[in-house]
Amino acid sequence: MKADHTASGAGAAESPDPRVAARADTHLMRSLLVGIFLFMAIYALYFARAFFMPVILAFLLTLTLTPIVRFLRKHGVPEVVSATLLVVLSVCIFATAGYLLSSPVIDLINNTSAIGQQLSERLAQFRRPFERIMQIAHELEGLAETSQEPDVQKVAVAQSGILSSAAGNILSAGTSITIIFVLSLFLLASGTMFYEKIIQSFARLSEKKRALRVVYDVEREISNYLLTVAVINVGLGTVIGLGLWGLGMPNPLVWGTMAALLNFLPYVGALITIVLVSVIALISFDSISYALLAPAFVLLCDVVEGQFVTPMVVGRRLEINAVAIFIAIAFWSWLWGFVGALMAVPLLVVIKVFCDHFDGLSHVGNFLAAQQTVVVEEDAVEETGKAKA
Repeated sequence: MKADHTASGAGAAESPDPRVAARADTHLMRSLLVGIFLFMAIYALYFARAFFMPVILAFLLTLTLTPIVRFLRKHGVPEVVSATLLVVLSVCIFATAGYLLSSPVIDLINNTSAIGQQLSERLAQFRRPFERIMQIAHELEGLAETSQEPDVQKVAVAQSGILSSAAGNILSAGTSITIIFVLSLFLLASGTMFYEKIIQSFARLSEKKRALRVVYDVEREISNYLLTVAVINVGLGTVIGLGLWGLGMPNPLVWGTMAALLNFLPYVGALITIVLVSVIALISFDSISYALLAPAFVLLCDVVEGQFVTPMVVGRRLEINAVAIFIAIAFWSWLWGFVGALMAVPLLVVIKVFCDHFDGLSHVGNFLAAQQTVVVEEDAVEETGKAKA
């Protein structure tokens, strides 16, 4: 009898708990569904970028201008009036910048070959040690060309006309810009309509209060961040443009605008600006030592902005780690090109702030956070352990 009880107890211990197995199956199915959803979302964002790109840009512009609308509302200006004024002002700034920058940018694009030739001649003295290697490479290339069969014919595929392609691109860009500003106007003028819809989606009063608090916190933090970063970038572009104008650089307005725009790309944007300014400075000034002053000034401005101004104004809590930034820039640039790369970091901040307000997504926000946040959390854990001891 005792042996039978022992055997039955061992069998019961070895048999798996059906509730544990059910929870494991549920977790596996949930993970699979999340993976399928993410795959389908990326697929939709890629093939429907003509729709999603202006819509997301409109939401980002709305979040950037929301603090101004909120400030004016507190001083008695209705949302419709303030939204209309801000959108009209944004359109005027965009149109003016496009008009002023179009001519020098087109000249730079048309003179790309001449700029490359002048830069090659300017750097000829630094290229002399490598001339022998280049000569050997050209000789090998010539041998490869002569070894080809004489009967082989090269076929060139005729492409569509440049004018029709340019007209199509201009029409598509104009449609996207119209959608951005019109949708931003409606979103800014809607006021608290979306908050009311969110409250109506919940039944309990406690759930309504919690949802409203989370939505307000997320909207306020993201709006303040985007507006602050936009103002900082405009200030950086202004300082760089004035400094390059003082050094005698041609088209300082172009480089200031480019610095402000590319500063939405951390690390990468500053590097691109420094390289382009270096190229133009080398072909614009006779002295190489004086030409290096322009990229050195841009580098100084970027260092001061990145290490002192932005952390002091924005705060350490919204900083993103460098690995996540580079992954986001690579992903969105693959998805939507240059515009997607500019949107990468603002979208990353939106995701981080949203994840920080939900316990189930806190691990994602912790992964996106910079190293300072992790250190603070580790110090807090150590202090808590010492207090318990």
